[in-house]
Amino acid sequence: MAKILLIDDSWLTRRGLSGMISSSGHEIVEAENGMDGIKKIQDECPDCIFLDLLMPEMDGYEVLEILKEKNIKIPVIVCSADIQNTAKSKCLKLGAFDFLNKPPMVEEVLQVLEKALQI
Repeated sequence: MAKILLIDDSWLTRRGLSGMISSSGHEIVEAENGMDGIKKIQDECPDCIFLDLLMPEMDGYEVLEILKEKNIKIPVIVCSADIQNTAKSKCLKLGAFDFLNKPPMVEEVLQVLEKALQI
C-alpha cells in the first residue's frame, strides 16, 4: 500500500487521521510541524501528504511553497480548520491536490486519498 505523511502540530489530529488511513492498509509517517515535514518528505518519499496550515516553526503555506519551488510532485491534501475560501484558493494555487475542513469525515478522507493516489 501507500506511504502517507501526516504533517500536523496536533497530536489528536494526527491520531485521528492515522486511524482512518491505516485502516485501509496504508503506512503512516508523522511530522509535528512543517520543518519536520520537509525533512520527512526527503527521508521517507511519501506517496501522499496530509498537511495542516497553522503550525509553529513552518506553516503549511510555507511547506506548499517549498514543494512548488523544488518541483516535488507529491499530492498534498490540506486539512485545516480555516474554512475561508481565500485559504482554500491559496492552497490550490500553491499546488495542493485538495482541501478538507477539520474535522474531516472518514469517508471524505478515504475518498480524496484514493483520488490523490491515482494521479
